[in-house]
Amino acid sequence: MTLSNSFNARQILKVGDKSYTYYSLAEAEKNGLKGISQLPFSMKVLLENLLRYEDGRTVTKADIEAVAEWLNNRGKAEKEIAYRPARVLMQDFTGVPAVVDLAAMRDAMKNLGGDPRKINPLVPVDLVIDHSVIVDEFGTPRAFSRNVELEYQRNGERYRFLKWGQSAFENFSVVPPGTGICHQVNLEFLSQTVWTRKDVTAGEFDVAYPDTLVGTDSHTTMVNGLAVLGWGVGGIEAEAAMLGQPISMLIPEVIGFRLTGKLREGVTATDLVLTVTQMLRKKGVVGKFVEFFGPGLNDMTVADRATIGNMAPEYGATCGFFPIDRRTIDYLRTTSRTEERIALVEAYAKAQGMWRTAETPDPVFTDTLELDLADVQPSLAGPKRPQDRVTLDSANAEFRNAMDKEFRKAAEIGKRVKVENANFDLGHGDVVIAAITSCTNTSNPSVMIGAGLLARNAVKKGLKSKPWVKTSLAPGSQIVEEYFRKAGLQDDLDALGFNLVGFGCTTCIGNSGPLPENVSKAINDNDLIAVSVLSGNRNFEGRVNPDVRANYLASPPLVVAYALAGTMLIDLTKDPLGIGSDGQPVYLKDIWPSSAEVQEFIDRTITSELFKTRYADVFTGDENWKKVTVEPGLTFEWDIGSTYVQNPPYFEGMTKEPKPVTDIVNARILGLFLDSITTDHISPAGNIRVNSPAGKYLQEHQVAVADFNQYGTRRGNHEVMMRGTFANIRIKNQMVKDEDGNVVEGGYTIHQPSGERMFIYDAAMRYQAEGVPLVVLAGKEYGTGSSRDWAAKGTNLLGVRAVIAESFERIHRSNLVGMGVVPFVFEGDTSWQSLGLKGDETVTIRGLAGDLKPRQRMEAEIASPDGSVKKVPIVCRIDTLDELEYFRNGGILQYVLRQLAA
Repeated sequence: MTLSNSFNARQILKVGDKSYTYYSLAEAEKNGLKGISQLPFSMKVLLENLLRYEDGRTVTKADIEAVAEWLNNRGKAEKEIAYRPARVLMQDFTGVPAVVDLAAMRDAMKNLGGDPRKINPLVPVDLVIDHSVIVDEFGTPRAFSRNVELEYQRNGERYRFLKWGQSAFENFSVVPPGTGICHQVNLEFLSQTVWTRKDVTAGEFDVAYPDTLVGTDSHTTMVNGLAVLGWGVGGIEAEAAMLGQPISMLIPEVIGFRLTGKLREGVTATDLVLTVTQMLRKKGVVGKFVEFFGPGLNDMTVADRATIGNMAPEYGATCGFFPIDRRTIDYLRTTSRTEERIALVEAYAKAQGMWRTAETPDPVFTDTLELDLADVQPSLAGPKRPQDRVTLDSANAEFRNAMDKEFRKAAEIGKRVKVENANFDLGHGDVVIAAITSCTNTSNPSVMIGAGLLARNAVKKGLKSKPWVKTSLAPGSQIVEEYFRKAGLQDDLDALGFNLVGFGCTTCIGNSGPLPENVSKAINDNDLIAVSVLSGNRNFEGRVNPDVRANYLASPPLVVAYALAGTMLIDLTKDPLGIGSDGQPVYLKDIWPSSAEVQEFIDRTITSELFKTRYADVFTGDENWKKVTVEPGLTFEWDIGSTYVQNPPYFEGMTKEPKPVTDIVNARILGLFLDSITTDHISPAGNIRVNSPAGKYLQEHQVAVADFNQYGTRRGNHEVMMRGTFANIRIKNQMVKDEDGNVVEGGYTIHQPSGERMFIYDAAMRYQAEGVPLVVLAGKEYGTGSSRDWAAKGTNLLGVRAVIAESFERIHRSNLVGMGVVPFVFEGDTSWQSLGLKGDETVTIRGLAGDLKPRQRMEAEIASPDGSVKKVPIVCRIDTLDELEYFRNGGILQYVLRQLAA
């Protein structure tokens, strides 16, 4: 690539006795980019990226000028740019299928007569195995070792495959299981805030530039708290970024979120993030950058910032960015980054106008909103969406309201049922899972130590967790285990059943493990509305545990408090949690630790030495990982008997030139869905039901039910995943109703014109055999939640040509395009309901075969069985020219493969 330097931005930066090449924004401002010092900090990162990659083709002088022009149009001009992140982060659920695709691309490259060695990551890729540990064993000292043992038993095939990838691909490293959650490892170890690399095209010195990344997990945004610009993309986009393709994106709007004041005593960072999430969801920031500014940042730790950054997918933003300041430097030092790197970060940020102080003028934003931190109240969010915040003092009343409006069981409140072989009974609103889990909170010492101190105080008072509560502690990194041990708090957590169960994403992604059989039976036999309280970031329906209908997000100390209370049907601000050993009632205020006490423990236990020691051999792994053996080789030897890893069919029959696109003619409707259908609904991560198509497939392949594992771990096998598409037990296809006219839950549809009810997978296969194309119709915010590439891959493999919705979540829209499925939106206030559709219609969309343009207005012809036809205006949400190329090639992987083969 020959680089241009239109604005003379390439300069030398001296830091101590070392020199670096960098692309100076100050110099570019002098040479034609007027006013760019007023840009939001996150926009400065994008601008630097374009200056560094200006080649006259993928990045032109006009593209760079468009970013400076942002000051006038504030991101509303819909200008497309090519952005190249410094690196890629993966976790194993999404990483395994990405590596499967790379392995399949090597085979396909060979079949096209090319060199398989060309299929290699061109930027650094770190894959952290963190999504495979399940909470089978809990509440005992052996919970950790037993869960690890089961993890390796279940995932041997996947781990062998990843170890092959580690040796087969360059620029690819694997952080073994049991280290921590990818976002926390990224925050504490992998991220540098300012990245460096050798680049002969830019002169003799290493180039210094902002650390940026994309990740195959939507919570990649956590690292925005460390001033690292990163966000989640589908595995499909991540693979393209790994293979050197720029990410095509529109210059974003940037919403400024001004923070003032300080949190009050007793209010946690979790309470703050739930408040921010609710405010930003209400504001509407889907597809936009959010950047935090104002005096409230002066005393805010990076851990608190990361907690807010982490939840960007929940408030719908692309990222929630914090600029570099003194707090960033403090964190880099505490986490044992080198002094040379720390000096570079400070010098670079100051030279680039990326350094924030209390006196820094506020940047220009598209729009702003404001929060006084002193107004934040203790909160939870639930029973099924992260933005549905309830204050702690209203949680009991709001749950009772949900029992009435949501679950239609208000009349049954107070009903208790006997639990077999137990000395307790169970009722609606009982908390059956209390889990300290997930990257959002377990990277934050203030809430973790707060939970430990609350446990200590509860134990001193003689309180115990209720016997029906499944308790667990799954920290985001080994650092937490170390400071709990140093602080002496683990014993107190153990006494309440919060024993260490593993290091990884557990309850938050559906790896909560089964409830005790007798508890599960009592819930299901009596249709009880059981509750989970977790310190996670996701509480969508059917996600946490199949037995649990109501799920609440809360801070780690509140998770412990609800384990003690055992129910949502009391007011924790007024009612006692239980009776102490002295016979007196104990209230939450009696055991809640003070901020000063929490800080004193943090100061005493968290040192840079701790991070240095724990991350010294992060890629080595424990004895279990060392025992995983693998045959090295350029291409992977696929095992046709494997039920975990299979060669996917995307490249079958692929030719050097793409075949022409055809119009969609007389497609049948596979599903009619309402608003907020999540990627969990489309591609569940949790348990595989015995009688589901995926369950039947596994049994046909001699897999015992006990060894099914869950969908998330089987993402390397398309046969399981396409059978799991639209198979969430809580999804509601509005076409499918019972005798009373109520919509049936689960992955069913009505095959047309036969009128037979069947699993969505079975219907899709029947339609494929009949040569009938398919479409899906949905409401607003289709595809919210995790950046799950299988929600798009499975849709493609089922034969769905298009999804027509009222609106899409950002990542899922681009993933659909990346898999060759066209996303369309209805124009104006039109919806499938307003059109009176029943699901027995056929849909024709012409114009795809012609000269299609990004965001082209088109028409869907919807024909009813009575012969009437509605002509419905729709907009094609293939947004950019690059996306159009991906679509014409049948998907992004085919496009990249053809480019490399050529």
